[in-house]
Amino acid sequence: MSDKFISIGKILNFHGIKGEVKVGYTKGNEDFLASLQCVYIKIGSDFSKLNIENLRFHKQFALIKFKEINNVNQVEKIKGLNIFSQIDLARNSLKKDEYLFSDLEGSKVYNQFDDFVGIVERIGETAASNILAIKLPSGKTALVPFVNELVPDVDIKNKKILINQIEGLIDDWI
Repeated sequence: MSDKFISIGKILNFHGIKGEVKVGYTKGNEDFLASLQCVYIKIGSDFSKLNIENLRFHKQFALIKFKEINNVNQVEKIKGLNIFSQIDLARNSLKKDEYLFSDLEGSKVYNQFDDFVGIVERIGETAASNILAIKLPSGKTALVPFVNELVPDVDIKNKKILINQIEGLIDDWI
């Protein structure tokens, strides 16, 4: 079993009195969540496995019943904790042109003229698209929508991202 885990959601509260939990997660990951048989929670430095008995989606939340959790009192002990999946499972579930945020962070960014632009510091989420926060050599941070028109090529293996320099968006970066 892999030692590496990735956060896939957070236990927000209980749902009902029989141990079902309300989990916040990133939209678009429904198929991945539905495919899981178990998840992990981190208590201190240890990961504990929780087996999924039932999972359904309601509004913007996942409602999960774990085999090990049977009442509200047990939910209170894990409320507020992140849930994790093995990172290899998450990577294997990705479709073409999908990436884990952790794989993008630290990537070097170049424009279409092969000029170095900066390094991906973090990835943010908006309703329209994900956003690359790129730390520029000047120390400033530039925000670039992570869409195919602006980011046509991502090389995870070499941690290199190509962006299209579009007039008005990144003219003053370099």
